[in-house]
Amino acid sequence: MVKMKMNICVCKVVNTVLSLLAVTMVLLLSGCGGRANDDLVQYIEETKRRPAGSIEPLPSFRPYEAFSYSASTERSPFDPPVKALDIYYGSGNSDIKPDLTRRKEYLEEFPIESLKMVGTLEQKGQLWALIDDRRGGIHRVQKGNYLGKDHGKIVATSPGQLTVVEIVSDGVDGWIERPRTIELSVQE
Repeated sequence: MVKMKMNICVCKVVNTVLSLLAVTMVLLLSGCGGRANDDLVQYIEETKRRPAGSIEPLPSFRPYEAFSYSASTERSPFDPPVKALDIYYGSGNSDIKPDLTRRKEYLEEFPIESLKMVGTLEQKGQLWALIDDRRGGIHRVQKGNYLGKDHGKIVATSPGQLTVVEIVSDGVDGWIERPRTIELSVQE
């Protein structure tokens, strides 16, 4: 019985505290309104009374016109130009095949399109071509050296160009030779 009376007393105290807390909150919140915002209301009214500005109309745009690229069989416009002599398209000759056991030379890790001939020099009667690998290196090559990813062998050097014969797959089951030239690049 004593426990029950104690529980009732505790409940009355809690109710009283909650009632006081609620009354205090109502009084505090009622103090938030009033004249503290008068300057803000005045500024908004003043801004609304100003004349409205004009917005320029959107510019007219031409509609998109689709372009049909019809030169897909030609050399890609994004590849650097490399002269190809007579490219033989046909079935590969069974006598033509790259020597896959040969030790690769340094310039064979670059596509031939990325290599640039920047000069020549003659040493003891032998003409050497100077090739820029576009990584900051200049390399001496001569007839018999290899370059490019397609087993390209230098077959002739001259002061103005290198003649290279690449061995490429014919797309079926054989290999064909593809002659190419790398011309001396003249800097402007």
